[in-house]
Amino acid sequence: MKKILLTGASGFIGHTCFEYLTTLNFKIDTLGITQKDSIYCNLADSVPEISKGYDWIIHLAGKAHLYPKSEKESKEFYDINLDGTINLIKGLQNNKKLPEAIIFISTVAVYGLDSGEDINEDYPLSGKTPYADSKIQAEKYLQEWCLKNQIRLGILRPPLVAGKNPPGNLGVMINMIKKGMYFSIGNSSARKSLVMVDDIAKIIPVLAERGGTYNICDSYHPSFSELEELISRQLKRTPPLVLPYRMVQFVSKLGDLFGENAPVNSLKFHKITSTLTFSNKKIIEEFNWSPMSVMENFFIE
Repeated sequence: MKKILLTGASGFIGHTCFEYLTTLNFKIDTLGITQKDSIYCNLADSVPEISKGYDWIIHLAGKAHLYPKSEKESKEFYDINLDGTINLIKGLQNNKKLPEAIIFISTVAVYGLDSGEDINEDYPLSGKTPYADSKIQAEKYLQEWCLKNQIRLGILRPPLVAGKNPPGNLGVMINMIKKGMYFSIGNSSARKSLVMVDDIAKIIPVLAERGGTYNICDSYHPSFSELEELISRQLKRTPPLVLPYRMVQFVSKLGDLFGENAPVNSLKFHKITSTLTFSNKKIIEEFNWSPMSVMENFFIE
């Protein structure tokens, strides 16, 4: 029976992973900042005391994607995503038994793209935001440490993660549609990659045995209009009001005068109206993996 240490078990992905791994009869301890965690530690500012030996470390604790509104918020990405990873490794180094494998949940944001199609794992890591850069640095740190200590490293780079009550941009979209405050732009034809949270959980034991770096996403990349229709139907709401493309484009240019905090600016407009999809060919071919259909399995509540 594998002994696992799981960080971030109280988070959206972490909770699903914990529930799934429990069904496989692994012996699981958790590390985090809740009273339910086996090891209580805020990795952002502390080195954990890890007295047991573990076969696998599954590192899910991290600060999720959002736009920092201040220098303090920007620093938090590095405190949690990078320094938290370094502190975790320091805690492991103080233990006599190092793990066989470490799994790290990264993000497709490391590629630094707002648009593009079928981006694969060979694309340069060009992300410049605090979120992306902190994940890039954490990846590199783990790669160097695991290579030096002959430990198997698995890295997953998911895009938008779908599931019940999702956080992040998908959660914002759901809440805005629920409140009747969401608007479509033009024909909402831009496509985005998504992955079901269950798929991340299910691939982890396989990845722990083999290692490697992989994008993980559904093979079908839905358009905004398809997501809007799916969410509106489940919420029993009428489809969102459609705003003319040119009108929103003009308003976004006015928003540039107010910087990053504007509700709409040219950068945000470009992201919303541009297709950005990622390739899952590598993980499918190497693991004989079949992703769940997001459009068929995404139930928001």
